[in-house]
Amino acid sequence: MSYTELASGTTPAPALSPPTQQSPADETILLVEDEAFVREVTCEILESAGYRVLKARNAAEADTRFRSHRKIVKLLLADVVLPGQNGRDLANDLRAMNSALRVIFISGYPLNLVTQKRLVEDGMFYLPKPFSAESLLRKVRQVLARERFRRVCDTA
Repeated sequence: MSYTELASGTTPAPALSPPTQQSPADETILLVEDEAFVREVTCEILESAGYRVLKARNAAEADTRFRSHRKIVKLLLADVVLPGQNGRDLANDLRAMNSALRVIFISGYPLNLVTQKRLVEDGMFYLPKPFSAESLLRKVRQVLARERFRRVCDTA
């Protein structure tokens, strides 16, 4: 079920499973989305799965929140198109402060347009809008699991 289906009110919100070993409650996500409805529904989905979420409406807000919480933010979940600064430039700025920061771009634009503009690089992933709660949580788990695997390999 996508957030557009949730907005119609015709179908109930899916029951989300509690956090598992793949989605520990100690992981913090910085969510940057300028559309209020999408931001709130996405936040609700992530929090229902046990993630801590810091919300921002634009890149400037995201930068401020990240600077205050850079030690705990594991993932940036950002719209590609944002007022002021695009998601790609924001991701570059934040990764300059923390190179381990994982990034998932969300966008209504087709993937080929996103990749042609070099928006997705190593450690950056893409999730098309509209997305379902299940696809969002699957992508977040996938990306954060890669980070956990990488940390284990680096310390071995």
